[in-house]
Amino acid sequence: MISMEKKWCAAVCVGLSLCASAWAGGNKLVLTGSSTIAPLALEIGKRFEQQNPGVRVDVQTGGSTRGVNDARTGLADIGMASRALKSDEAQVLVAHRIAMDGIGIILHQKNPVKNLSDEQIKQIYTGQIGNWREVGGEDRKITVVNKAEGHSTLELFLHHFQLNNPDIRAHVVIGDNQQGIKTVAGNVGAIGYVSIGTAEYEQTHGTPIQLLPMAGVGASVANVREGKFPLSRPLNLLTKGTPTGLAKRFIEFAQSAAVDDLVTAQYFVPLAR
Repeated sequence: MISMEKKWCAAVCVGLSLCASAWAGGNKLVLTGSSTIAPLALEIGKRFEQQNPGVRVDVQTGGSTRGVNDARTGLADIGMASRALKSDEAQVLVAHRIAMDGIGIILHQKNPVKNLSDEQIKQIYTGQIGNWREVGGEDRKITVVNKAEGHSTLELFLHHFQLNNPDIRAHVVIGDNQQGIKTVAGNVGAIGYVSIGTAEYEQTHGTPIQLLPMAGVGASVANVREGKFPLSRPLNLLTKGTPTGLAKRFIEFAQSAAVDDLVTAQYFVPLAR
């Protein structure tokens, strides 16, 4: 028979364990998803931690699809998706916009081609055009750089050009924006597409790439802000239902003017208020 003392000790230990678990869970946020949003979320998280001692914000990448799935299944407190929710996703998840971004076509700085029509881009990505001389450039093979599945940048690109991923004839498949920029910067014949803010930042810091205009509109953060650029997207935090507690506080902070400087520093477009 178990003594009353042992029962009391066991009850206290279980109680302490549960309290410790609740404390840890209530003071830590896990964000997963979009590699585009992750650097911004990390900086917002650092500032949130500074203003909320004892709170920890853990940011993990993996693409917007991961952010959607993890928020839906509860593996993450908050998902990150650099796109709008699909109709079936919106039945379960709530999107909280924290900024806007644009997607731009990038070439190597030394590539003499300065403009491509949507149809030419489509033909390049489907393998119908394989040499830069066919679009007014040098006699050089085109290296097509595409995003890996699960990334919202790919989904937005496919939707805009009315393509399916199997239609793409890619030579290189990359994950995040930095990989795309590094690949194009290292290959004069390459073409890719990345976040305009990231590309604009790299350009100003000497990376040998160029952003192409689309439909006569320059690929710039300024034009995304003014709603002029045709290929733009929302940057969203996702929750399963209406957020509460720490998640709610974090999202409200991420949508406030208190982080506009962080949004701008990442070359994204802050929310209009």
